Amino acid sequence: MVRDHQYTLEEVMQVTALPKRDLEKRLAHLGKKSAFPGNDARIKALPYPGGRHPRIGFLDGAIDPLRGTKVSIFPPWENGGYVVLDIPEAIFSSMGLVFLAHTHVPTIWNAQNAVIENQDWIIEESGGLHSEWRLPNGVAFGAQVTPGPGGADLELWLENGTKAKLTQLRTQICAMLKAATGFNEQNQEHKEYNQPLAVVKARNADRYVLLAFEHCGRAWGNEKCPCMHSDPVLPDAAAGERVSVRGRLLFYEGADIQSEKERLLKEMRTWRKR
Repeated sequence: MVRDHQYTLEEVMQVTALPKRDLEKRLAHLGKKSAFPGNDARIKALPYPGGRHPRIGFLDGAIDPLRGTKVSIFPPWENGGYVVLDIPEAIFSSMGLVFLAHTHVPTIWNAQNAVIENQDWIIEESGGLHSEWRLPNGVAFGAQVTPGPGGADLELWLENGTKAKLTQLRTQICAMLKAATGFNEQNQEHKEYNQPLAVVKARNADRYVLLAFEHCGRAWGNEKCPCMHSDPVLPDAAAGERVSVRGRLLFYEGADIQSEKERLLKEMRTWRKR
């Protein structure tokens, strides 16, 4: 929290509920170098600690955000901050809204007074992260975030634990830019949404963040947050079936962003052919 996310002592106390004296002792022995270093060859990804709201604005649209769906992905350039990826922010189905990673509009579970408890990320020895959630009706879902050259490979999956076929499985994947240095202006300038690609350019540099998912139903962004979306549609899932979609978040620095976009789209076309 302190070393990578630049949390204050008060913020760490809020998240951990540890006494100030204990934290001060621990911080006194904290090294300056991250335990999960990133470089140009491999991007760093860490669980988002929570406590600090990942948005600048539209806070009434994301009350009490769950930290367990959110991953901080750090760009390769110095003092670049981090992007908070919410994977998933929401899952819709033919039953309605079955999952939302914060409080805003009601899900199907609100009427049943069923509470979805936070499930934290599991950190792998390789530096990747994975999650698994289970809903009251037996539907399970989760995500895999695998840091790699220039960004992170992403996967969102859902397993139908009900006895009926699940259809209309729309999702929302949100990349929040509050803590990404140079990318957090609350407007739609320097942003491009061309399904399946969402692209944002830094205000004062040839630096870009790209987000794309296969089977994308909508690419868009909310300037108040600010954020960018590439929202995939999962295949219909028969009873007991597991379905998934792949995506990628990339950082690019240079003058030829068009070639980078074309390269990413070309690679995505090969995913389902393997």
